[in-house]
Amino acid sequence: MTRKSFSLFDPALARPAVVDAFRKLSPRVQWRNPVMFVVYVGSILTTGLWLQAAFGQGATQGSPGFTLAVALWLWFTVLFANFAEALAEGRSKAQAASLRGLKKQTWAKKLEEPRHGSSWHPLESTELRKGAVVLVEAGDVVPADGEVIEGVASVDESAITGESAPVIRESGGDFSAVTGGTRVLSDWIVVRVSANPGETFIDRMIAMVEGAKRQKTPNEIALTILLVALTIVFLAVTVTLLPFSVFSVQVAGAGTPISVTVLIALLVCLIPTTIAGLLSAIGVAGMSRMMQANVIATSGRAVEAAGDVDVLLLDKTGTITLGNRQASAFIPAPGVSDVELADAAQLASLADETPEGRSIVVLAKQLHPLRDPGFQAEGASFVPFTAQTRMSGVDLPAGGNTRQIRKGAADALRRHVEALGGSFPANLSATVEDVARRGSTPLAVSDGARVLGIIELKDVVKSGIKERFAELRRMGIKTIMVTGDNRLTAAAIAAEAGVDDFLAEATPEQKLALIRQHQAEGRLVAMTGDGTNDAPALAQADVAVAMNSGTQAAKEAGNMVDLDSNPTKLIEVVETGKQMLMTRGSLTTFSIANDLAKYFAIIPAAFVSTYPQLGALNVMQLASPNSAVMSAVIFNALIIVFLIPLALKGVRYRPLGAAVLLRRNLAVYGLGGVIVPFIGIKAIDLLLSAAGWV
Repeated sequence: MTRKSFSLFDPALARPAVVDAFRKLSPRVQWRNPVMFVVYVGSILTTGLWLQAAFGQGATQGSPGFTLAVALWLWFTVLFANFAEALAEGRSKAQAASLRGLKKQTWAKKLEEPRHGSSWHPLESTELRKGAVVLVEAGDVVPADGEVIEGVASVDESAITGESAPVIRESGGDFSAVTGGTRVLSDWIVVRVSANPGETFIDRMIAMVEGAKRQKTPNEIALTILLVALTIVFLAVTVTLLPFSVFSVQVAGAGTPISVTVLIALLVCLIPTTIAGLLSAIGVAGMSRMMQANVIATSGRAVEAAGDVDVLLLDKTGTITLGNRQASAFIPAPGVSDVELADAAQLASLADETPEGRSIVVLAKQLHPLRDPGFQAEGASFVPFTAQTRMSGVDLPAGGNTRQIRKGAADALRRHVEALGGSFPANLSATVEDVARRGSTPLAVSDGARVLGIIELKDVVKSGIKERFAELRRMGIKTIMVTGDNRLTAAAIAAEAGVDDFLAEATPEQKLALIRQHQAEGRLVAMTGDGTNDAPALAQADVAVAMNSGTQAAKEAGNMVDLDSNPTKLIEVVETGKQMLMTRGSLTTFSIANDLAKYFAIIPAAFVSTYPQLGALNVMQLASPNSAVMSAVIFNALIIVFLIPLALKGVRYRPLGAAVLLRRNLAVYGLGGVIVPFIGIKAIDLLLSAAGWV
C-alpha cells in the first residue's frame, strides 16, 4: 500500500484539525476528558465574569481586560488540546482515506456448488455473505475476504502490502487466505467468503486507523484516574478558598480578597492539563505509527501490551535465520559411494519444491554430472512430506518390486528402515550429532531398508540479529527461539543467534503450553505465526502478530496483522509499543514537574493581595500579581502546542532497562519540567511588562 508521509503541521492536516478543534468544544465531547472538562468549565465561568464586568451588571473582581485575557487563554488551552487530538486523528484519517480506495464495488461469480466447474451467477460483492463460495479467475478482483478451498493462483496484493511482486495463494496450506480488493493475475481459485460486508479486513483496518473504535487502554485509564484524582484535590482546595472571593471574607489585617478569575486561573495552572491535553493524541499517534510500520493493530490494548512484553517467542526460520536452508554436503555411509548417495538424494528431491529440496538437486548436479531422469517410468509415485512422517521421497517400480527412496529426519528415517527390517549404522548416528552440533540440519537418505548417508543443510543466521537480541536483553525481554529442528541443531543456532532459550521439535501443543507457563509467572508474551496450527498459540499470546500471507484462522486469532508478512516485524512491534509507553511516561513526568514550578509563579501572586507578606515567595521576581497569573496561564496553554510534535512523533526509542529509563525520565523530563516553566513564565512576564499589557 502506497503511503504518503505527512509532516507534523502539514497544511493539508492542520486546516481540518483547526476546524475539528472548534467542533470538539461540544460538552458531550469535552466530558470524555475530565481534566480538560474542568478547564472548559473554567473558560465558561471566566467568560461570564467578563460579560458581567463589561456590561456593568453587578460588582466585579479585577479589571474587565484582565478577566477577558484570562478567559481567552483558557479557551486557547482547551482548543490547543482539541487541536492535538484532531491532528493525530487527521493523520490516521489520511491513512484511512487511502485504504478506502481499496474497497471496490465489483461483481462476484457466485458458484451454485462449492467446486470448480459448477455453474455460477453474477452478484454484487456487497451482497456476499459469510460462507458463500465464489470463483475468481485471472483478471478478476477478489470480491471479499476468504479462504481458498480449491485451485492455485498468482495474486497481486500490492494494494494492501505495497509489495509489487505477486504471491501464490492455494488451497490446503498456510497461504490460503485472500483479501478483498486484491487481483488474481493468473489461473483460478475457488474462495469461501469469511466475512460479511462491513466486517472485512479492510473495514477493520479503516475503523482502527481512524480511531473510531479505539478504546482507552488499561494504562491509559489508570493514568486518567490519577489525573482526575489530582484534579479533584486541587478543585477541593479552590472551593475551600472561594469564601475569600465570593463573600469577600477577610482575615483581620489582611488585604483585598482573591478574585474568582484568579482562583480559576490557579486551578487550571495547577491541575495536570499538559498531559491531559495530549493523552488522547499520544494513543491515536501510537496506532498511527504502527500503521506506518505496515502493521494493523485490531486494538489499542495490543499496541500498549507490546510495550510491556517480557517474553518474545520467535520462529527460527525466516526470523532468526534466512530461512532458505541449502544443501552443502553429502556424507555417505560406509560402503556407499558419493555418487550413489547423491543420485538417491536427487531422486528423493525431484518432486520437492521447497528451497531445501531444490538445493539438493542442484548440489547433486554440481558435484556429480547427474541428469534429471524425468520420471518417465510407469508407476512412479511421489511421497510428499508430512508432519507425521517427517519424510518425503519416491516409490519407483523395480523388476516387479517397489524401490522406496526416502529422505527425512534421522530419527524418522531410522524408524522407517527398522520397520523394513534394516538398521541405522552407528557411525552415521555420530555423524548426525556432529552435523547438528555445527548448527546444520542433517537429513538421512535411504533406499529401501538400506541407509545411504546424510545430507547436510546449512541455515544461515541473519546478520545483526545477535545485536538485536542483545538490545532486547538490555530492555529486560527474554527471547525464545521456536523451531521444529532437533535439540542439537536448535542449541547450536540459538547459541550463534544469542537467544536466551529455545524450544526444539516444537508442536502446536508445546507452543501453547510454553506461553501459558510464562503467563502463569506473571509475564506478557508476544509471538508471531502464519499457519492454522499457530492459531491456538496466537490466541493465547498477549501480543499476537499474524502474517497477512497466512491463513484466515491465524489472522483471526492474532490481535495484529503484519501486511509485509515479515516475521522479524515482531521486534519492531515491541519497539513501537515501548515508544508509546515511553512517550506517555515522559510527558506525564514533564507535566507533573511542570505544575511544581508553576506553584512558585502563581500561588504568591494569587494570595499576595490578601496576604502581602507572601511577596517574599516571589522568587521569580515577576512584575505584578496580574502579570504572574497571566504569564502562568499563557505558558500553560502554549506548552501544549510545543509538545504536540513530541506527542505525535513519540519519544525516541532507546533499548534501555526500566531502571535506566526511569532515571533518564527524571533527569530529562522531570528536571526539564521544573526548569522550563521558570524560563518560559519569566520570559512571558517580561514581554507583558514591556508591552504594558498587564
